[in-house]
Amino acid sequence: MPDLFETMQTMRAMRRLKPDPVPDDLIVKILQAGTCAPSGGNTQKWRFLVVKDRKIKEAVQVWYKKAFDEWIGPRYLSSTPPPGVTKEQYLKQHAAVQYLTDHFADAPVWIVACLAEETNNRGAGASIYPAVQNMLLATRALGLGSTLTTRHLLHEKEADAALGLPPGVRSYAILPIGYPMGKFGPVGRGDLSEFVYLDNWGEKYIRD
Repeated sequence: MPDLFETMQTMRAMRRLKPDPVPDDLIVKILQAGTCAPSGGNTQKWRFLVVKDRKIKEAVQVWYKKAFDEWIGPRYLSSTPPPGVTKEQYLKQHAAVQYLTDHFADAPVWIVACLAEETNNRGAGASIYPAVQNMLLATRALGLGSTLTTRHLLHEKEADAALGLPPGVRSYAILPIGYPMGKFGPVGRGDLSEFVYLDNWGEKYIRD
């Protein structure tokens, strides 16, 4: 099992997943990692919906694909690659996003990260996204693939209804989980000097 820093440095988004079943004991380990995360006031209002039922996944995939067709796909084709990513790599990423769009329901397990709190508070995500990151790290450490996707939120009401979420519960992310078709490798990121400032905005902390 890789150490923590190697895990983070090689935790690529794995969007091409095999349909092979994932043992429940591994999913439980991933969920336990999620509940080790911090939450606001330690309220632990996170809720995790494990989805294996293909009919449910297909119902959500309708809205997931609609969001791709309307916004995500065109954005990829017209956007400049992000820092640390070449144009060729960005086009490969777009192809992988298209693959996930078409095969979303084929991922053997989804973990839907939710909060049992209906709020538009900007800080609400601080009580669920740390758990999501913990689960992604655990997934990578176990040799499984996943990616953090929130695209369904572009059609939030319809997707949450397809998931059968009760009133007062909102989804924040879906983690499709499975054995990866590809290989783990270095993540594509820009240099710290592009992102970090010292005391004053624009004053570089790390010099080129």
